[in-house]
Amino acid sequence: MAEFISGSEEAFVAEMNQKAKSLGMKDTTFVNCCGLDADGHMTTAYDVALMSRELTVRHPEIHNYCTIWMDTMTHVTAKGEKEFGLTNTNKLIRQYEYATGLKTGFTGIAKYCVSATAEKNGMKMIAVIMGAETIPNRTKDAITLLNYGFSKCQIYTDEHKDALPSLPVKRGTQDAVSLAFQTPFQYLNTNGADLNTIEKEISLPDAVPAPVKKGDKVGEAVYRLGTEKIGSVHIIAAEDITEAAFSDYLLDLLKRYFA
Repeated sequence: MAEFISGSEEAFVAEMNQKAKSLGMKDTTFVNCCGLDADGHMTTAYDVALMSRELTVRHPEIHNYCTIWMDTMTHVTAKGEKEFGLTNTNKLIRQYEYATGLKTGFTGIAKYCVSATAEKNGMKMIAVIMGAETIPNRTKDAITLLNYGFSKCQIYTDEHKDALPSLPVKRGTQDAVSLAFQTPFQYLNTNGADLNTIEKEISLPDAVPAPVKKGDKVGEAVYRLGTEKIGSVHIIAAEDITEAAFSDYLLDLLKRYFA
């Protein structure tokens, strides 16, 4: 596959290292594309987590495959076809109800490893275990780490059910512009705070000058937990408003006169 994509294994490995660097995997160096032990071939649990996050966020369909427990494949050779069975090496799929994947591994130096993904109550976790002496130890440690994460973390989400007021526009072809939140807001807390006490403050100017382009930032929603600011979301213009010309003022005056 490496030769098909990049022409040679060496070229493919170079692309692997370039991609790792772009993901912030500062302690990873790939020497080969098979993952077997080699001088200088190394990574860390944190970097594996970064790589796993990139895979699951960009290609969530991977979970459809890595959660299959058993399957069969047909091997076709010149001598004919032969069917054989495969069993998932990730025991978490059967032993942990929240497991969603992802990848196991073993080499003589790295020992038993796993990048374990799980989801509970809408919260997704990644736990990376490296250097386990046995498969049961690897599975147990991953479950312990995932349970710890789920017990310590809670997520606050605001989908912006509240409506925003329109904002006056100076010297525009319309008197006001409609507004929207740029994105939903999420906050991850790990110290057991009461997230029901989070307050949302809308910050907007009295007016904006024309022209206004759809997507322009005009304000922000600020979130506070007690006295601490925990994040914000841009408030943007939801439509274009052009600047009024002399003819627009004249037309408006005539409309008012003959109304």
